[in-house]
Amino acid sequence: MATTQFHRPMPPACVISWRSSATRPTGLSPLHSLPKEIKTRDIAVKVNSKFKWALKLSLQVNQSPLKSTVDMEKLVGFLYDDLPHLFDDQGIDRTAYDERVKFRDPITKHDTISGYLFNISMLKILFKPNFMLHWVKQTGPYEITTRWTMVMKFMILPWKPELVFTGTSIMGVNPETGKFCSHVDFWDSIKNNDYFSLEGFGDVFKQLRIYKTPDLETPKYQILKRTANYEVRRYTPFTVVETNGDKLSGSTGFKDVTGYIFGQNSTAEKIPMTTPVFTQASDAERSNVFIQVVLPVDKNINSYPDPNKQTVSLRKVEGGIAAVLKFSGKPTEEIVCEKEKALRSNIIRDGLKPDKGCLLARYNDPGRTWSFTMRNEVLIWLEEFLLD
Repeated sequence: MATTQFHRPMPPACVISWRSSATRPTGLSPLHSLPKEIKTRDIAVKVNSKFKWALKLSLQVNQSPLKSTVDMEKLVGFLYDDLPHLFDDQGIDRTAYDERVKFRDPITKHDTISGYLFNISMLKILFKPNFMLHWVKQTGPYEITTRWTMVMKFMILPWKPELVFTGTSIMGVNPETGKFCSHVDFWDSIKNNDYFSLEGFGDVFKQLRIYKTPDLETPKYQILKRTANYEVRRYTPFTVVETNGDKLSGSTGFKDVTGYIFGQNSTAEKIPMTTPVFTQASDAERSNVFIQVVLPVDKNINSYPDPNKQTVSLRKVEGGIAAVLKFSGKPTEEIVCEKEKALRSNIIRDGLKPDKGCLLARYNDPGRTWSFTMRNEVLIWLEEFLLD
């Protein structure tokens, strides 16, 4: 299982690297934060295998480098402290921004700090967002990049769908004021991040579908990245009670593991229900399958009673990094295998290294849940993952 790694590359000395016009939101010039007297020299360079273009700006004032008093390291530390308050009662410090700050994401734009703060207030009312900051880096003389995850529930709709966005924000610094003068968001789940992106609007709309998740305890995880096809999650350790199964979509052994939590254990203790039910295939051929029920995390594995049946056992899952594909409907063996194949193909294409085997997570009672609202997930543990 993977451990998350973080890079803190050294920024170039006197170069600002910007995304091309194909990825930079329309109307936001890379020169907007620089004083007018700075002369520029455009150099077209090819970067990485996707043939993107970068604009490098050589800063010259009468053939001498511009000296700025902006303490970029201090601004990086400031963002680490300030951004976690984006949606809480304290809020961000508006004095750190120019009055004419340019904010862009794929479906929203504002050109003043007042408009930016209004957008934050509306999100707090409509979506109850949970914002997680992963890292902050200086990526240019007057540029800082952040990586984040935002999970929101759309409170207006009766089923309160969960919307997940992950990505980076490029924040420009005005060298004259030392304040932020631009904030541009790039979502991991879409290719066209220009405002107004129909792809971005579609990404929001498709997340409004109904997934029924029971109000029960589940294994704890944090979403690190959400692409167009899957999520990357970091799971904390959890304990399962398990026994042999027959296939990923099967129910063989289910009565034995649920019998344990209903009192068929050494102390006749009844243990609260949780979700999901896992079936795990430990090899690529799916020849060795276990069915598992998650146990509450308020106890460690040594605090639970022993199973009455010798075929039932307790096991601690160490957690780690997993790629996850969510889908609805009845999870037949054919469908589950198709989803596993698609997930594995996508993560290999993206340069990730999957473990052998997989898990199927079923969150719902099939006898009491409409199939189109069922929440099912295929999980594949990753050997390593770099959150860049």
